Amino acid sequence: MDHLWTPWRYAYVSDAAPATGCIFCDAPKQADEESFIVHRGKNCYVILNTFPYTNGHVMIVPYAHLDELHKLPLAAAQEMMTLTQEMEVVLRDLYRPDGINLGMNLGKAAGAGIAGHIHMHILPRWIADANFVSVIGETRVLPETLNVTWARVRKALEMQRK
Repeated sequence: MDHLWTPWRYAYVSDAAPATGCIFCDAPKQADEESFIVHRGKNCYVILNTFPYTNGHVMIVPYAHLDELHKLPLAAAQEMMTLTQEMEVVLRDLYRPDGINLGMNLGKAAGAGIAGHIHMHILPRWIADANFVSVIGETRVLPETLNVTWARVRKALEMQRK
């Protein structure tokens, strides 16, 4: 049995309430720093993944609660792609990755963790980032806290948008 001690997560675990509603509908009702929203657009917002694959893992989320991409109004779809392009530039500048993963999982069978609300994942990747610890040890090692990632990504996105 492997143990990975994370005492800093105790506050999150002990305050966790049973999941109700939709996390993507609820997030915009909170303060940006609390919900890890790095940008609010007209139709979509950019939020950190709170269980990231890598540092810098963000999602573009429409405000509309929709479960299929074809239901997304054109203006929201266009904004989603514009924000995806902007985040690609931000993540390349901030993290200097060897590549970028973009993707949507539409439906539970496709791997969607939140199947009822579409969202686009954008995350930096490096050659050999799937190493012994993540593949054999089934453990992710992230060198940066979510608070630090949030501040860095938010500042870089604001600078790019000027």
